[in-house]
Amino acid sequence: MAMDLRLDQIERLSHTLDPTFRDSPQFTAELAGRPVLVKIETMNPLHCFKGRGATAFTAGLAPGVTVVVASSGNFGQAMAYACNRKEIAIEVFLPENVNPAKLAAIRSFGAGVHVSGVDGDAAKQHASAYAAERSDRLLVRDGDESLIAEGAGTIGVELLRAGPLDTVVVPVGDGALINGIARWIKAHSPSTRVVGVGSTGAQAMLHSWRAGEPVRRPVTTIADGIAIGSPLPESVRWMRKLVDDIVLVDDSALLAAMGTALRGVGVRLEPAGAAGLAALGQVPGDRVAVVLTGGNPRPGQLEAVMAA
Repeated sequence: MAMDLRLDQIERLSHTLDPTFRDSPQFTAELAGRPVLVKIETMNPLHCFKGRGATAFTAGLAPGVTVVVASSGNFGQAMAYACNRKEIAIEVFLPENVNPAKLAAIRSFGAGVHVSGVDGDAAKQHASAYAAERSDRLLVRDGDESLIAEGAGTIGVELLRAGPLDTVVVPVGDGALINGIARWIKAHSPSTRVVGVGSTGAQAMLHSWRAGEPVRRPVTTIADGIAIGSPLPESVRWMRKLVDDIVLVDDSALLAAMGTALRGVGVRLEPAGAAGLAALGQVPGDRVAVVLTGGNPRPGQLEAVMAA
């Protein structure tokens, strides 16, 4: 079934979404030589934006189903949190190189955990096979569910409350975040450019966006939250319609941006969460907004950044 992104759903969720994740802090700071509207999505129990979509999606689930997801970490954590709140069983499939801090968080929320596959794509394949074994197992794919993207779209509602914006900069993982935000912004501020940020070591979303269809590419990056090798068709379809540009940053720029966030904004980020900051020099506009999406670095990453 084709994924739909409804403006009325985003509007509804902007008022009814779990307040734990809604109305995150945003303020203007001097970054890269200009004022930037910074939105902090790490000030919640998950330290990332994923709780918006996860709680929106699970709100309508019926008892008796077992949710099955694959994740690099943050999506699995969010779905485990949301399912735990609803007393719904969940099984999370993760790659072998999963961030141990994210793995521990997922387990703390009572999820069944399967560390399965050398990378995210392999974990997704194992999750799909597991879900197909029984009719009461529901496979939920980030980037392929309307409510997950619509939940993320509430960030767009909150950003525009700050006034007109020239450009909004968003990291691109599976696409739910940028598609949800762009859906709202393009409807209410058509002149605002929405720019996605990917990694030079994970270019599948960039090439898929350009082609208008999924294009596979190898993944070699420290930014596990945007390390996508096999994009989903529905996510690409919406990105093609809504996103104005996608730029790439390398791992060294991501680490530098983590330092910028810590020293200049006082926020702890993981590499993918700092992607928007790392790309500020590549995006136009006098009034720019950036979404800081995740604050779950691997053990030792922040210490290395601060020592640099």
